[in-house]
Amino acid sequence: TDPVLDYTNHAYDYPDLLSAPPPGEEYPPLEKLGDMFERWPQDEIDNPPSPIVEQLLHFDYSNPAEMAVAVKFRDLELPFKVYNVPELDAANLKWTDSYVASGFARHNDYRPSKHKPLAHGSAEESTDNFFAFFVSKLWNPETMGPPPTLDNDWNFETWAKHARYADQVQLPPTEPHYYWQVAVEKEERNSPKYTWTFISKDLPSFSNPEPTFFGFNPPEQKGIQCRFGERGIAAANHYDTGRNMVAMIAGAKRYILAPPKECSKLAIVIPRKHPAHMFSLLNWGHISLLDDPKVMSMPEQERGWLERARETLAIETVLKAGEVLYIPSFWFHYIVSLQKGAQCNTRSGVPDEPNHYFGGRDTVQKCMDSSY
Repeated sequence: TDPVLDYTNHAYDYPDLLSAPPPGEEYPPLEKLGDMFERWPQDEIDNPPSPIVEQLLHFDYSNPAEMAVAVKFRDLELPFKVYNVPELDAANLKWTDSYVASGFARHNDYRPSKHKPLAHGSAEESTDNFFAFFVSKLWNPETMGPPPTLDNDWNFETWAKHARYADQVQLPPTEPHYYWQVAVEKEERNSPKYTWTFISKDLPSFSNPEPTFFGFNPPEQKGIQCRFGERGIAAANHYDTGRNMVAMIAGAKRYILAPPKECSKLAIVIPRKHPAHMFSLLNWGHISLLDDPKVMSMPEQERGWLERARETLAIETVLKAGEVLYIPSFWFHYIVSLQKGAQCNTRSGVPDEPNHYFGGRDTVQKCMDSSY
């Protein structure tokens, strides 16, 4: 069943391609988060701009000349997108709910299958649409209150049924939401192919033990991570240490990217022993509430951080089925699922040199060592 508003068929306005990366900080063009959410508030899934104006460059995977330019952007640690990727188009057709469900083991069943290798996924639930990242074993409910999310015992079929329902009824952000995730271990790529799960088999450019455009440093890759999101889910801001290629197999997600030099505005949790270390617990959807006269109260600390966060310079893009987004290492990203979808990513280690204008590992490390 198609969602009421299908972002894979929405109107988009794309920028003209460049023949080479421009100098300095000309690309990507950044704007304040406050302006971004004023134009399109996080939770207004059914009322997007039309057309959605894209600022990231889009390179055609089937065009060698364009991909040669894409490599230059990748090497300079600049974000961009790639489209017209045959294996993603094939996976989009192949990954029906029944097909994907058949590739997962049942909950808590770790026995090897006699018929085919099975992936092991799990579902997370939140009381609303906001999902924060944290280490569950370090979260102490007695001193910290209820954790942001909980694991549940759903199988993929149950999750998919709820995700279809969420699209059909245009599920509001205040209702419980559910996220399905699975990780393919890095060792799988070096195992015989008959032992590969469907994810590795269907995404050969991500699972190949030899370098590809998407997995360009296999020794540093940490496997493949996949997330199946439902309408409205907002995944909290965080960064990854590896150069990240994110493939959208089905559906669409809104990605908001901020360069490392914006770290001090983003409420990243600093204490190393905190369960959310390196992540943020800030719901950017609340930025739209700061100047809302109907909002009578807001915790003082949250208001302070939201006011700081809305000054963050960032760029957004809608990642649609068939596209791959390159997120440079240590760039922050906040993700909103616009409809039921499937996304997988793989990372390729840290570059020898960061982008000198936008920063990298040292920039974030300095930020984390400070008290803002």
